[in-house]
Amino acid sequence: MTIKRLAEEARLSGATVANGLIFLAGQVADDASLDAEGQTADILAQIDALLAEAGTDKRALLQVQIVLTDIAEAAAMNRAWDRWLDPAHKPARMTIEAKLVNPLWKVEITGIALAPG
Repeated sequence: MTIKRLAEEARLSGATVANGLIFLAGQVADDASLDAEGQTADILAQIDALLAEAGTDKRALLQVQIVLTDIAEAAAMNRAWDRWLDPAHKPARMTIEAKLVNPLWKVEITGIALAPG
């Protein structure tokens, strides 16, 4: 079995590719000062970059999990999501409320996509 690791950091990889799937680590905003809509847009751009590095794009997403620190921010998150989403290629999605490691983060997104080939 071959595992490809993308965007490696000290404790984790931004994504791993194995057995025809791309597994995204939980992505958080680079700029934690943004509101929930801005953080979501930031994260979705990071997901675009990781998927591009893996040789694909958001149309290959199979499943997405979104964590909000305040579920009342769902409308703000969805505004960024709706601008980004390809309506012809919607992934399965779950959104929950939970605390995140950094109290400035409002959103964290992870997912699984189909790898090319």
